Amino acid sequence: MKGEFVPPWLELLLSTQFFNTCTSHHNSPRNECNLFCIDCQAPEAAFCYYCRSCHHSSHRVIQIRRSSYHDVVKVSELEDILDISNVQTYVINSARVVFLNERPQLRGCGVLAIKSSPSSLSSYNCETCSRVLLDAFRFCSLGCNLIGIKNDVETVVANDGIAHNDKDIEIDGSNGTANTNGTGKGIEICGNNGTIANIGNEDEICSDASNNKEILSSTRVVRHRRKGIPRRAPFF
Repeated sequence: MKGEFVPPWLELLLSTQFFNTCTSHHNSPRNECNLFCIDCQAPEAAFCYYCRSCHHSSHRVIQIRRSSYHDVVKVSELEDILDISNVQTYVINSARVVFLNERPQLRGCGVLAIKSSPSSLSSYNCETCSRVLLDAFRFCSLGCNLIGIKNDVETVVANDGIAHNDKDIEIDGSNGTANTNGTGKGIEICGNNGTIANIGNEDEICSDASNNKEILSSTRVVRHRRKGIPRRAPFF
């Protein structure tokens, strides 16, 4: 699930509430809304077994399951349509699954909470919610993965803007001067010593000769002249 390849149906999947009773098949035995259609992005995204037979028979549908009151999806149903390589997987009822959303952290604090966790020996944590992970994954659920992708995209955009501004500065290696493109104002580097001076426009260019004169005038040492040959005063 790379930044620009996030499917549009993923946010709808993560925000949908499943396992409600279907209003169209209220008296049917299999009326739990635990199915989600990838091809349809209707406001009522969750539907039951009978709705699938009527309206989604030729569509791509995934089934949502429950594990400890949390929604999960089988890896076999997602691996062909979504990149979940960064999400921690779990084996539940002999099936490998991933959690849809972030789960609450363990209650309590301190050493007791850490020792009570079977995964406390792991050194891996979710980059979004800091939940302890079993293996070397970045996120604990699809929801945390989506948040991490958005943060990565914002970071890339911000860094790209900084790099774009840096490219506007041209550096002349012959005389060590640098000016910005398209404006009369910029930054000028004078001489080989890397001294940086701000200039008002392109006409104000300092040369190496003038720079050397200023350095000599500022570093000139004042020497006292020696006294002449001493002479005796005449005798009267």
